[in-house]
Amino acid sequence: MDTTHSTLSSLIDRALKGNARPLEFYLRTQSRLPGTRANLELANDVSYMLALLVKEQPEQVRNLLNYLISDARAKVVSNTPAEFVVLCGIVAYGACAAVYPRWRSEVFELLDQYACSTCWRVREGVSLAFQRLVTVAPRETINYLTILARRGNYFQQRAAITAIAEPGLLYTSETVRAALAIQQVVLERLHSASAIDRKREDFRVLRQALGYTLSVVTAASPEKGFALMRNCATWGDHDVTWILRENLKKKRLAKFVEYTEGLAKLLA
Repeated sequence: MDTTHSTLSSLIDRALKGNARPLEFYLRTQSRLPGTRANLELANDVSYMLALLVKEQPEQVRNLLNYLISDARAKVVSNTPAEFVVLCGIVAYGACAAVYPRWRSEVFELLDQYACSTCWRVREGVSLAFQRLVTVAPRETINYLTILARRGNYFQQRAAITAIAEPGLLYTSETVRAALAIQQVVLERLHSASAIDRKREDFRVLRQALGYTLSVVTAASPEKGFALMRNCATWGDHDVTWILRENLKKKRLAKFVEYTEGLAKLLA
């Protein structure tokens, strides 16, 4: 075990015994925030280590995770070490629930709550947590993401589309079908949004996410993905048109020339 992992393991051990402050201090100092890129490698290490311990020490792990995410209730500021601590707790909650099924129901509810955070990195943490769950419990997690897509607010819809739009998850036909269905549901809901809603920040955040998630899923199923995009192009919705144009810019779609050229003509 290298020095970093040894240090982290020791700090987690102390935290599980009731002294979480040294771990929190370590996460803050190693967060790389303020900055352009948080230390996601460290966040992943924390989540993997706690996932290995949750079956043996569920209550201790729960207490630690609640401690890590507690600052979110105090309106954590974006791009700060405090935001990184919350992100670590959120990702670890997903990783732990992936291997400890008893937690899944409550963690799903916790994630849709934190999906509405004003901090974008916390929202990213929610997506990463859902992805951990999709890997281990695909049907259960996708069912929940589908509910978020159909009934959730704009932030929760964003969580649904970003969680499933990950190339590493799109390796079965069932997952790809579900991912396309979730994109379609959210696009249709966005299309029906009122003019007032379209001026809101949460709507803008959802639109921004759709500007890349659609291409991720389409790359995994080009025929059906481009069919969905062509259908959306007929709506004459300026926000949807912007989304389609943004996705066409993505390099992952460049090799599908026959599809991209036809779609570009529809959007011209």
